Amino acid sequence: MRNHFFRSLTPSHSPARTTPSHSPTRSTPSRSSAPTTPSHALSESLMEENIDVAEILITKWDRAISSYADITPLFQEDGYEAKQYLKAVKDLQTAMKYFGSENMKSRHLVRAQNLMQTAMKRLQREFHRILSDNRAHLDPESISNRSSRDSGLTGNSDLEDESEDDLRFANEDVTEEERISRSVIADLKSIAEGMISAGYSKECVKIYTVTRKSIVEEGLYNLGVAKTSYHHVHRMEWEVLEVKIKNWLNAVKIAVKNFFEPEKFLCDQVFSISDMIRESVFSEITRESALTLFGFPEMAVKSKKTPEKIFLILNLYEVIFDLLPEIESMFSCESTSSIRSLIDHSLTKIAESIRSMLVDFESHIQKDSSKTPVPSGGVHPLTRYVMNYISFLSDYSGILPGIVADWPLMLHSPLPESFFGGNDSEENPLTIRLAWIILVLLSKLDSKAELYLDAPLSYIFLANNLKYIVVKARTSNLRFLLGDEWIESHEAKVKQYASSYQRMGWSRVFLSLPENPTADISPERARKHFHDFNIAFEEAYRHQASWIVTDSKLREHIKISLGKKLGTLYGEFYIKYRSRLEKLFGCDSEVRFAPDDLGNYLSDLLHGDGNLGGSVSSSSSLSSSPYHFHGGRRSG
Repeated sequence: MRNHFFRSLTPSHSPARTTPSHSPTRSTPSRSSAPTTPSHALSESLMEENIDVAEILITKWDRAISSYADITPLFQEDGYEAKQYLKAVKDLQTAMKYFGSENMKSRHLVRAQNLMQTAMKRLQREFHRILSDNRAHLDPESISNRSSRDSGLTGNSDLEDESEDDLRFANEDVTEEERISRSVIADLKSIAEGMISAGYSKECVKIYTVTRKSIVEEGLYNLGVAKTSYHHVHRMEWEVLEVKIKNWLNAVKIAVKNFFEPEKFLCDQVFSISDMIRESVFSEITRESALTLFGFPEMAVKSKKTPEKIFLILNLYEVIFDLLPEIESMFSCESTSSIRSLIDHSLTKIAESIRSMLVDFESHIQKDSSKTPVPSGGVHPLTRYVMNYISFLSDYSGILPGIVADWPLMLHSPLPESFFGGNDSEENPLTIRLAWIILVLLSKLDSKAELYLDAPLSYIFLANNLKYIVVKARTSNLRFLLGDEWIESHEAKVKQYASSYQRMGWSRVFLSLPENPTADISPERARKHFHDFNIAFEEAYRHQASWIVTDSKLREHIKISLGKKLGTLYGEFYIKYRSRLEKLFGCDSEVRFAPDDLGNYLSDLLHGDGNLGGSVSSSSSLSSSPYHFHGGRRSG
C-alpha cells in the first residue's frame, strides 16, 4: 500500500503546516470525473473526517511541534491513548485508499500521506523504546512457558478495549510479571500490525531484529559459546577440549530452551499478521548464533580421541538427538534450512566418530598381549575395563541402536544362538555389537587362563572373570539388552568352572580316602588313609591359601559345596575308625583333624590373604580383598 500510494507523490507541505478539520480554510479537491452523488459526497465527507481526527492525534504526539510528545511515551499503562492512535492510523489508511482510488493528485491524499509518515516515525520510536526499556519483561523466564491461551494476546487487529484486557487477566492465574510481559508483547504486536499494514514493514523489522539479535548473541556469549574454527579446536589439548564440550552440553540446552524457543514465541506473537515476516525475522535474529552453536560438535569430534572419550561424544549426540524435535520445529522454514542441514550433518559425523571409537575399542581388546598372570587368579584389569566400558555404553541404549544399525558386524561365522537371551536380540543391532565384544573378551580370557601353571587356579581365574561379567550385566542396562537367559546361561558356566576347580584342586584329598568310608578295612589300612589325607589336605590348603574368589556369593557357594562333599566323606570315615585307631596306636593313630576342623580351615580359603592360621574366619578378609566387588552400578 505504501509503495502504491507514495511512490509518485511529492509532499507540498510538512505535517506541521497541515490545516486541522475545524479550520475555516478547509477545502475539497475538484473532480473532473462524473458528478458527485449524495452517497459519494457522504463517503468523501467521512474520509475527510477520518483525516481530520487522525491529524489531531498525530499532531499531538509529533515530537517536532510538541514538547509533551517529546518526553511522554504514547504506550502507557492504561493504553487508551495508544489504541486511539492506532485506530486513527487505521482510519487514515482507509481514507488514503479511498482518495487514491478517486484521484491520485488529491490534496487529501497528499495530506494523509504526510500524516502517515509522521505517525510511522512516532510508532518507530515507540517500538524501539518498548523493546529497549522492557528487556526484563521479555526475558526467557517471562515468555518461554506460555500456554496456548496466549495466542489471543491483547492488542490484536480488532483492538479490544481496556475493560476486555482487564477481564482476561482477572480470569487467569497470572503473576504481575507475566501480566506486564503480556502487555508489552501486546503493544509490540499492535505497533507491528499498524506499521506492516501501512507498508512500513522494513522499518519495523529492522528495529526489531537489531535489538533482539544482540540479545541472543549476548546470551550465547555469556554461556561461553563463541565463534571458532576447526584449526583452533584441533590444536586444543584434550583436557581443554573436554571442558569446552561439557560447557557446550550445558549451553545448548539453555540456548534452545531459554533463547531460541522464547525468541520464536515472541516473533510469532509480535508478527502474527504475516507468516513470511515472522519466519524471516526469526531467521535473521537466530541464524548466525545457531550456526555458531551447532557447528561446534562436528569440529570437536574431528579431534584426536581414544575409546575412553566415547561417552562425552555420545553425550554430544544424545543432547542434539533429544532436542531435535524442538530444533526442527523452530527452524522449519526455508530461510533456516542451513541450520537443519548443519545439525543433520553434525549428527552424521558424530555417529561416524562413535563407530570409529568402537572399532578402536574392539581392536584394543584383541591386541591386548599382557603375559603376566593376575595374582591369585583374580579379575583381570582387561575384564574390568571392558565390562565397565560396555555397561556405560548400555546406558545409551536409546541412541546407540540407531548409530550402529547401518554398520554391519563382519563375522567369519554367526554368533551362537545360545549367546543371546530371549529379548529378540537379533533384531537389536546394539545387542549384537555388545554380545560380540563380550565374546571377544571371553576368548581373550581363555588364552590368559593358559598362563597359569596350576590348572585349578586357571579355573578360579575363569570363574572370577566370568562372574564379574555376569554381575556387571545383571546390575546394568546390559540386562535388558542381553536378556535374563543370557545371564542365567553364563551363571551356569561360572558354576561349571567352580566345579572344575573343586574336582582338580582337591582330587588328591578325595583320593586319599576310601571310596566307601564305612566299609570294613584293617586298622593299618585305615591308619594309612588318615596319613595320606593329612598330607594331601595340608598340601592343598597351603597351596591354595593365596588364591582368591572375588565374589562373596561365589566364594561361599564353592566352600559350602566343597565342605559338604569333603565333610560327608571324611566325617563318616572319622566316626567309624577314630576311636579304634586311638586305642590301638595312641598318639600315632594319624587322626589329626576332626570334621569341624576341616570346616574351620576351608572357611579361610579363597580370600587371597595367604592366611594359614586355620581359625574360624568366615568373613575375615572379605572387606580387605583388592578385588572385592562393591555392587554399585558404576563400580569397577
